[in-house]
Amino acid sequence: MIVQLKRLRSRDAFLDRIAALGLDDVLTPTLESEVQTALTTADAIRGRQYSNRFAVLPMEGWDATTDGRPTELVERRWTRFGMSGAALIWGGEAVAVVPDGRANPHQLMIGAESEGDLSALRDLTLTAHHEATDGGPRPMIGLQLTHSGRWARPNDGFAPRLAYRHRYLDARVGATDRDVVTDIELDDLIGAFVRAAVVARNAGFDFVDIKHCHGYLLHEILTAYDRNGQYGGSLSNRTRFVTSVIAGIQSAAPEIDIGVRLSAFDLAPHVAGPNGVGVIDPAVEHDYAYAFGGDGTGRGVDLRETHAFCQILVEHDVHWLSVTAGSPYYCPHAQRPAYFPPSDGYLPPRDPLIEVAAMLRATGELAHAHPDLAVIASGMSYLQEWLPSIGAQLVRSGTAAFVGVGRSALSYPELPLHAASGAGLQRAQLCRTFSDCTTAPRNGLVSGCYPLDPFFKHRPERVALAAFKRAAVVDRGARRRNA
Repeated sequence: MIVQLKRLRSRDAFLDRIAALGLDDVLTPTLESEVQTALTTADAIRGRQYSNRFAVLPMEGWDATTDGRPTELVERRWTRFGMSGAALIWGGEAVAVVPDGRANPHQLMIGAESEGDLSALRDLTLTAHHEATDGGPRPMIGLQLTHSGRWARPNDGFAPRLAYRHRYLDARVGATDRDVVTDIELDDLIGAFVRAAVVARNAGFDFVDIKHCHGYLLHEILTAYDRNGQYGGSLSNRTRFVTSVIAGIQSAAPEIDIGVRLSAFDLAPHVAGPNGVGVIDPAVEHDYAYAFGGDGTGRGVDLRETHAFCQILVEHDVHWLSVTAGSPYYCPHAQRPAYFPPSDGYLPPRDPLIEVAAMLRATGELAHAHPDLAVIASGMSYLQEWLPSIGAQLVRSGTAAFVGVGRSALSYPELPLHAASGAGLQRAQLCRTFSDCTTAPRNGLVSGCYPLDPFFKHRPERVALAAFKRAAVVDRGARRRNA
């Protein structure tokens, strides 16, 4: 039985639960009296001091203009990222380097004409941070660069661009042979990433993130085992794209740093079973050859290639790694542990605390094996009031250099500031993983925290969102009755 986390109100209750699940190796909370000290440790990272060990992770709203420019909603979100007081802003949100690489018609894009817009977003973030911290040290701010690949949807429907044909995922996006990107197209795309990094540098960003996660194109290239040509087959070929981008950025914009957000492991596609609980897609056979960091079955983890990838990054003078897992399109429980699923998702296959622990175990293994990488943990919003104390333990143990804050930054942007200052948390604002921030954009609405953020509570989209959620509940009920 899954226990809703917010019901574990005492430390003893939480400790009993993680012990019962066998997770006390990674989820033991730091004593409350030691949390603030751990989260504001003065140890330098990559030669720089940070005011705290919190990082705001990329959160998209899919609320830009159709030509990829920021709107007031985008500006509000970036302002709130600054309000967080976090010392590291990892990417703000994913920005498409080419128009056909957008995951949504309203995703931000980057080009030569974007410099002013992006510089303004950065300035909003810095101003909000300065005000929230009473003039504290400036945060390090990056920009996440992406191509959505298989999940590209630049207009009304899917327009996939594949690294290879996928036996189990092609049907979900209507993919055909003509959708596989050629080596020449990938050569051109390398140039697009490099040009985007130059724009980011000119706009004042400290680093760019070359996005390798969640089933998007660069993540998929890592499993192009059977692809012919220079981007498939051997690991050196499957990492040729990222090493070429890195070399191009270091030549064209040597002043800007580089990071990678990586799905350290992946799982087979999941679907809702007869009772609504997530199960591996019945079409998947015992062998599953598409999971980077997987054990070949689609069910387990094997980080050997992930370690090799990390070593390649270090060898190419890249020292920032943000760890995530899986894909929100086919195994959302792996990287977005939640008690309440999005409308098109499934009920958690097991206690979401187990998924949090799986990501943190992988994070710790990579951090300890590759000390030249500054590793950022993620998947922690599900921990709710326990996030600061677990995060403090991660920092103290060397499991992570920074504690990533994702969905919870939408409902409670000031969480890092309050936790690091010892001010105490505002429980009413804690993300309870209702998944509305996912359900909304999946149904064509802007993303935000509709249950807890007063701004979104009073938007007209909330009525439409409620209707989508009711329909999803009815559909799950019908499937249970027919099981």
